[in-house]
Amino acid sequence: MKHLLQYLETSYTAYQAVENARNLLLEHGFTALKEREEWDLSLGGKYFVERNGSALIAFTVGSGSGFKIVASHTDSPCFKLKENPVITAEPFKKLNVEPYGGGIWYSFLDRKLKVAGRLIKEKNGMLHAGNYVSDFNLIIPSLAIHMQGEVNEKFAPNPQIDLLPLLGMDVADFHALLGDPISYDLYVVCAEPPFVSGCASELISSPRIDNLTSVYGSLSALLDAEPGSGVNVAACLDNEEVGSRTHQGAGSDFLKNTLERIERSLNGEKSDSKRTAANSFLVSLDNAHSVHPNHPDKCDITNRAVMGGGVVIKNHAGGAYTTDALSSAVLKKIFGKADVKYQTFYNRSDMRSGGTLGAISLGQIGVLSADLGLAQLAMHSAVETFAASDYKELLNGLTAFYASDLQIDGTDIKIL
Repeated sequence: MKHLLQYLETSYTAYQAVENARNLLLEHGFTALKEREEWDLSLGGKYFVERNGSALIAFTVGSGSGFKIVASHTDSPCFKLKENPVITAEPFKKLNVEPYGGGIWYSFLDRKLKVAGRLIKEKNGMLHAGNYVSDFNLIIPSLAIHMQGEVNEKFAPNPQIDLLPLLGMDVADFHALLGDPISYDLYVVCAEPPFVSGCASELISSPRIDNLTSVYGSLSALLDAEPGSGVNVAACLDNEEVGSRTHQGAGSDFLKNTLERIERSLNGEKSDSKRTAANSFLVSLDNAHSVHPNHPDKCDITNRAVMGGGVVIKNHAGGAYTTDALSSAVLKKIFGKADVKYQTFYNRSDMRSGGTLGAISLGQIGVLSADLGLAQLAMHSAVETFAASDYKELLNGLTAFYASDLQIDGTDIKIL
């Protein structure tokens, strides 16, 4: 759990999340590949490839055919800096930002914030992208109750007015403070450290639980799992919070191309990506809403997820989640053999469902798929909460999934 908390604290943006993932994989003997180079893969090999510095796909090569994929996303709601960001409001300087994703924006007020992301600079005649985290903190100050007497009855923050971070009062040149980059992808993010809560220390509260618990969990399970049949894949993709339709998102060709290149490298002229896909399985790993202690009526009557109840199998009639009876049965059998606690989740029928990267990924690769996640509170808040015991169940479940041997013949599936 200590390593997960470190990952949550220091992975301020997708760029830091991938940097930390890269370091973890290199420490465990993985080989870095590049998309522009030829791949020479071998049985028993451990590899990873990055795209754009914010998405990463790691995989291990076992015997047999088929891919077992766990897909998650590296981004979380925050604020993105515009260019020419400094606004003067005497005696203050503040930053011009716009919301990234669908955050609970009031939760970012009066909290410790940082600037993080990447800077593009020129070195020796070449453009170079380097990660950046500010050594200073910011805050978005709320307006005193004396100046908005109805704030506790109604408050809807205006992004262009109420959500601009205070840079400071003594700011000479913000661009120079960054090292004079040519361009940047910078964000204002929550910098609160993770902490244990609950009288029995059973809860974990932190920024970016959605969805870095899934990213770190999938990588940890990939490292821990005994090699099963086929290729185990942890796909950590970017931009799910804004639709995934980017060069490095689930709507891109990154996962599809990577799987096809693995297939070609291992099987040469005998490679057949369509046959391999027919024997593959995708877990879309993104968190679910737990029953809320103050609003239990917001959850389904008979299929409500609870923190401490184990891994959540997510279902939706409209296809927001990719789970069907067959894929759900596969996971239930795998979890049952490994003694992993699980529970089912549906939204209330009169509430809109959030989406995941699973359905978008299936537009690129046609494989049997299911949606899983941890039950959590305060999704998309600056600080979210989950149960420590559920994360252990998730690790055990993902490890069992990677270690399994799936033999898929249409709707007939054998699990070894």
